[in-house]
Amino acid sequence: MCAKLKTAVLGASGYSGLELTRILGRHPRLEKPVLLQREGSDGARDLAEVFPQLSGNGGYPMAGLCWSELKRQGVQLLFLATPHEASRSLVPQAIYQGLRVIDLSGAWRLKQAQHRAIYSFDDEDQANAGGLTEQAVYGLPELNGDCIMQAQLVANPGCYATSVILALAPLVSGEVIDREWGIISDSKSGVSGAGKAPSAHTHFVSVADNLSAYSVFTHRHVGEMVEQLGLSDGELTFTPHLLPIPRGILSTIYVRLTRAMQAAEVEMIYRDCYASKPWVWVFAPPKLPQVQYSLHSNFCDLGFCLAGDGRRLVLVSCLDNLLKGAAGQAVQNMNLMYGWDEREGLQ
Repeated sequence: MCAKLKTAVLGASGYSGLELTRILGRHPRLEKPVLLQREGSDGARDLAEVFPQLSGNGGYPMAGLCWSELKRQGVQLLFLATPHEASRSLVPQAIYQGLRVIDLSGAWRLKQAQHRAIYSFDDEDQANAGGLTEQAVYGLPELNGDCIMQAQLVANPGCYATSVILALAPLVSGEVIDREWGIISDSKSGVSGAGKAPSAHTHFVSVADNLSAYSVFTHRHVGEMVEQLGLSDGELTFTPHLLPIPRGILSTIYVRLTRAMQAAEVEMIYRDCYASKPWVWVFAPPKLPQVQYSLHSNFCDLGFCLAGDGRRLVLVSCLDNLLKGAAGQAVQNMNLMYGWDEREGLQ
């Protein structure tokens, strides 16, 4: 029997970090992950102190980051569930140590400087950071699986970006979208998508019994969407909204087709594109995805409705922002990196 892979998670005390720790802990090809915390964290020595629901499961000790200790323990793969600026600083060090890295932040997703500027990174070694930016593979397995297999650094996609890119990619590659007409994405996320740190915007009093738009024209996931789809910035209008639910994303996307099509033809485009992709579920019209269908799973559910004129198309894309939008997708990427079935540990 092959030796099990040793992994480490830095940032397990966040929502995505918790989900990641749970998945890695039950993955059949892994040893129990090493859990790490950054300097200045809450000082908890065990993850169960942060998430009491883990109590009674044998303990989840957390330690400070020490590269020599990771090497001594035989860690080969490091997951970073850390803020963007922290990941931007830590990845060069991890790569220097010979580790493979899956980064759940936005630090390494963007190739184009005008999109990356939204993060205001101040790289200490700009030449090295530039090289790693080019080297990083955007970790959307359905589109970049072959590159992910060989990658040393995988930039896990954003949750909104995953929902929109997977919905649009088959139509963009098939050149059936009238891009001059423009694409509109109206996307809604549960509150966990904003992260664990509390704010006035995510306070119960602000969120409950409410629905609000935010970051209109300025959301940092837009750069990922246009880069991965090969669109210009002006071709996509993306508006995110905050739903009064804990988790889940629903994106409603409006496009105009270059010619009149039949629903069966549109459906076949999606089924051909995702036929061998186990974590994309294509709904047959007129059935449309709902948030509840994909919760607590690694699926991205896709559906559509075609107008009677055959030209106006509405797409609906749903996923769990903490799983297919974060931790589950990170494990899916790990499976590809080590030549395993994409479904391992996620079913």
